[in-house]
Amino acid sequence: MSIKMDDRQKPVNSLTTPVPRGSLVAFVVKRIKEALLSGEINPGDFLPPEAELAKNLNVGKSSVREALKMLQALGVVEVRRGQGTAICKEPGEESINPLVFQLLMEKRRMQDLIDLRMIFEPGITVLAMKRATAAEIETIREAVVRLQKSIEAGVPVAEDDLAFHFAILEATHNPFVERIGKTILQLFKSSISTSMRTIPEIALKDHKRIFEAFVRQDEGELVEAVVASFEGWKKSLEKMS
Repeated sequence: MSIKMDDRQKPVNSLTTPVPRGSLVAFVVKRIKEALLSGEINPGDFLPPEAELAKNLNVGKSSVREALKMLQALGVVEVRRGQGTAICKEPGEESINPLVFQLLMEKRRMQDLIDLRMIFEPGITVLAMKRATAAEIETIREAVVRLQKSIEAGVPVAEDDLAFHFAILEATHNPFVERIGKTILQLFKSSISTSMRTIPEIALKDHKRIFEAFVRQDEGELVEAVVASFEGWKKSLEKMS
């Protein structure tokens, strides 16, 4: 695996028009991304040494070094001492998720968030119902129990609610759905926190209804329960707007 600049156009700058430093770093990141998309490199593969990458891509070693630091922060590559830089086999939980920041920077209306959740959540919950193991169903049940106990103790927090949704995401057995779902839920954390302060009993009732339909494998009732659960959450969104 070489990662060369075969598909890169010749620079349009001249000796009197310097290329912004960031553009070269972005080019290196883009080239590595394209190599991953094409299958030229795969998770677990080692990248060429910095000097070789710089030569192949016709950029300075400092640009390659900065690009690799950026990719490391994103959880794309990892530096293995004495071995080199490799593509991570899977993204780490502590890595930066750029999609979260991109979504946060969008000009959002309350209806945009409602639409997003309405499109996504019923489908993933049905998928989880069809694929969940007995152990995963028990994990979802335990999340409901923990939420109830925290409400009874008078200390419900967003994490108590989110644990239920995370357990459902994991039961889909689809890493794409799970990762995108967790990203979307981060957008809703503030409104869910509001729900936990103002209407925790309604949230618990909704979770129980969803779980009961989930266990019965009643797809129609499950979708209705999920959609109905948005009503209390919408009120929390309105209080934040």
